[in-house]
Formats: sequence, structure tokens, C-alpha cells
Amino acid sequence: MRSAPESADAPTHGVGPWSGEWPDDPRYDPELLAEGDRRNVVDEYRYWTMEAIVADLDAKRHPFHVAIENWQHDLNIGSIVRSANAFLAAEVHIIGKRRWNRRGAMVTDRYQHVRHHEDVDAFTAWARDAGLPVIAIDNVDGSVPVDRADLPEACVLLFGQEGPGLSPEALAAASTVVEITQYGSTRSINAASAAAVVMYEWCRRWA
Repeated sequence: MRSAPESADAPTHGVGPWSGEWPDDPRYDPELLAEGDRRNVVDEYRYWTMEAIVADLDAKRHPFHVAIENWQHDLNIGSIVRSANAFLAAEVHIIGKRRWNRRGAMVTDRYQHVRHHEDVDAFTAWARDAGLPVIAIDNVDGSVPVDRADLPEACVLLFGQEGPGLSPEALAAASTVVEITQYGSTRSINAASAAAVVMYEWCRRWA
């Protein structure tokens, strides 16, 4: 499966056709070597097949997972999946509606494992069986600032939707609720931005 072709007006990214003798390596895609690689991937993965990239990522993924409630078809989910790929999360879990807006993912969902759970109970049962504590992120009473909170190396970071935040059921399922310290007048920050901040904080401690 390949990325959708770019329009004539789209900016040019990536690299052109391979120059010189082709590498004798099964990870390389002959079509990309011949035509160039315009995908949104780091230079290390230029000309690799999608399957080879996923296999390499799987060998070094971090032990934290990301979960997102999806009751209102939140447009932030795609951006959160993209950040999960950037910070090398083990897996992304979509709770609620199966369909989600992939536009913000910028095709990174092809390289990121995504699992669906029908509801909070199903997700909680999975986390319990996997032995992973659920760390909820929401600015509710009793939340611990993330810079002072305990973020286990193996855990699930659970995010709510833009606006309503986490559902009462999701908050009840969490072992800890953390928040991001803010300094301005707004009560909350964008859900995708909050997810990126917390994933970075996990990586700062453990990666």
C-alpha cells in the first residue's frame, strides 16, 4: 500500500530516483528506487518498503501505549496517532466508535499499530490482562501535574476528546490522573497538543 500521489501543486519532499547501482537489500522497494521516495519518513527509511519500516519500528518500540476515547468522531485523533508514531508508542487504542478521521495522521497510521475497543470496559479488561496501569490525562480536581507525576515505563496514556475531556467511566478506570501545568487564561489546551506533551515527557524520562 502506498501513499496517495501528490498533486502538481503540492510541495516536493523526499528524494528522487536512486542514483547508481541499486542496493542488494530486500528492505528496499524497487518501485521507489526507480521513481523516488516522496513519503513522510525519516532519511533512514528512504526507499524502504512499508513492511520493512514497520518491522524495524517493531523491534524498538517503546513500552508505553496511547488510548483515545472516540465518541464524537474527534478530529484530534489523527494528530494523536501521528504523535504516537513520532514518539514510537507500542500501540494506539481507539475506544468507542470504530471510524476515526485519519487526515491528521498524515499516513503515519500505516506504520503504527492501532487497536479498537468497543467501550471503556473492553479497554480496561485489555489493559488489566496486559498488566498495564492506565494513566489518564485530564485537568480535573485531584489531578497531579505531569512533571511531578509517576509515569511508569510500561503504561497506557489515556486521553479524552476535545471539549468534554475524559468520560467518568474512563477516569474511574485510571490508576492515576495527571494534568499539564498551564500559565495563561485558557482552561485547557488542544487534545492533540496535550497528548504530544505527555508523550514527550514519557520519552524524556525513559527513552
